[in-house]
Amino acid sequence: MIDAAPGADLHPGLDLANSRLAVPGQPPLDLLDSPAAAGRWLIDRGLAPADAVLHEVCAGRLRALRSQIRELFTAYVGEVAPPPEALAAVNAAMTRVPTAAELRWDASRGLHRATPHPTDQVVDRALGVLAADVADLLTSADASRLAACDSHPCVRFLLRSGRRQWCSIRCGDRARAARAYARRTQ
Repeated sequence: MIDAAPGADLHPGLDLANSRLAVPGQPPLDLLDSPAAAGRWLIDRGLAPADAVLHEVCAGRLRALRSQIRELFTAYVGEVAPPPEALAAVNAAMTRVPTAAELRWDASRGLHRATPHPTDQVVDRALGVLAADVADLLTSADASRLAACDSHPCVRFLLRSGRRQWCSIRCGDRARAARAYARRTQ
């Protein structure tokens, strides 16, 4: 089990960006590499109903949004203009379906709010929630804390707190060991 990077528990969009990992000495690990894995990822985060079943086209859309979010985060951290395609993808995902819970009525519950999960909109709704979270993150006070992990070959993002510059203890240990080795070999 890989621990979530700091801030990923508060921002599912950050968690999505970090769903592809670089593990030293191993091929990249993609937590969304199959429709079943992508479905589990959405269900585990409350973004899809427990009985949701994804097809490859849906998993591919989730991976494509992840790629665009990573482009936005990379641009933000690098203090450069974001790619227009990344902005367009996030905006399209946010506006494709309403993400607000609808007001509904039934005799046993009376008036209540409920988010529809029609099978053809499960992924659209999840993508909308994730994209809105990314937009909120990048325009909030937390945006100034967004950083890329400073440990090579890690590709994850985090919200810095204090002096922490790594996404995990493992990455911090690896970076410190690399610096110590570099000092010894000079």
